[in-house]
Amino acid sequence: MKTLQFREAIAEAMSEEMRRDDTIYLMGEEVAEYNGAYKASKGMLDEFGPERVLDTPISELGFAGIGVGSAMNGNRPIIEFMTFNFSLVGIDQIINNAAKIRQMSGGQFNCPIVFRGPTASAGQLAATHSQAFESWFANCPGLKVVVPSNPADAKGLLKAAIRDDDPVIFMESEQMYGDKGEVPEGEYTIPLGVADIKREGTDVTIVSFGKIIKEAYKAADELDKEGISCEIIDLRTVRPMDHDAILNSVKKTNRMVILEEAWPFGNVASEIIYHVQDKAFDYLDAPIVRLNTADTPAPYSPVLLAEWLPNHEDVIKAVKKVLYK
Repeated sequence: MKTLQFREAIAEAMSEEMRRDDTIYLMGEEVAEYNGAYKASKGMLDEFGPERVLDTPISELGFAGIGVGSAMNGNRPIIEFMTFNFSLVGIDQIINNAAKIRQMSGGQFNCPIVFRGPTASAGQLAATHSQAFESWFANCPGLKVVVPSNPADAKGLLKAAIRDDDPVIFMESEQMYGDKGEVPEGEYTIPLGVADIKREGTDVTIVSFGKIIKEAYKAADELDKEGISCEIIDLRTVRPMDHDAILNSVKKTNRMVILEEAWPFGNVASEIIYHVQDKAFDYLDAPIVRLNTADTPAPYSPVLLAEWLPNHEDVIKAVKKVLYK
C-alpha cells in the first residue's frame, strides 16, 4: 500500500488508463496548463501533450458535446466539469445524447465517456455552487453514477468507469481532494455497482456515500462508547445500486439510517427506502430514518450552512431514534 491524496489518486487513475489506451483523453477547463482547478491532472499535460489533455473555453455545452461525438466515433473521453453545478449548462448533451444514443441507434453506437468533477457543498460557496445532483443523473436510464469517498475507492472506481462502454457520471468533492488514504500498489479496479461495508455492526445499518459519510464514522465512534454497534455501508455507486448489500445488512440489524447530502424530495435515500420496505419490510423493527440537507438552497452564512447540512450529531440522534433510546 502507498499513501496518496484524493487528487493524486484521480490523476494516477487517469494517467494509468491513458498509458494503456491511446483513445482516452482528458478535456475541460484548466485541466492542462493549470494542472487542473484542483490539481487533479497535475503533470498530465507534460506526459501526454496538448492533443490528449485539452484546455477548453468556458463552454460546458460545447465540450460536453464534443466529448459525446468523439465517444460515438471510437474514443474514450474524460470530460471534467469544474463543478457539477456547471454541468447544468451542458446537461442536454448528457441526458439527451450520451444516455440515449445506444438505444436510439439500435445499438449501432455506444458512448464510453466519463463526466467527472466535484459535487455538493464545499464551504461558503452559496446556493448555486453547493448542489448535489446525484439523484438527478441517477434518475436517467443509460447513465451510471459513481460517488467515491476515499482515495483507494476513487482510483479503482475511476479506472473501471473509464473502461466502461456506457456513460458514467463520476462525482468527487472539493473538500476531499486533499484527503489522504492508503491505495494499493499496482493494477486494480473496483467494479461499478458494488457497495462496501466500511464498518461491521449489529444494531443498526447506516447507508451513505461521498464525503458526508465521514459524519457517519464520527457518529459510530461515539455510539460505540455507549455500546451501540453501527454497520456502515458506503454505496460507492449510486446507479447501479447494490441493493443486496443493503438488504442483507438490514436483515441482520433490523434498523436503518440513511445519510445523504442532498435535498430531501425524491433523492437517493427515497429510492433506498422504497426497496427496503418492498423486499425486507418484515425485518424492520423501526421506521427508517433519512438525514438530508434542509429543503432550501444552500445558505452562504457559515452559521446557517452548519444548520443546513446533516452532521454526526444528527446521525447519533437518528440511530437512537430507531433504537427507541
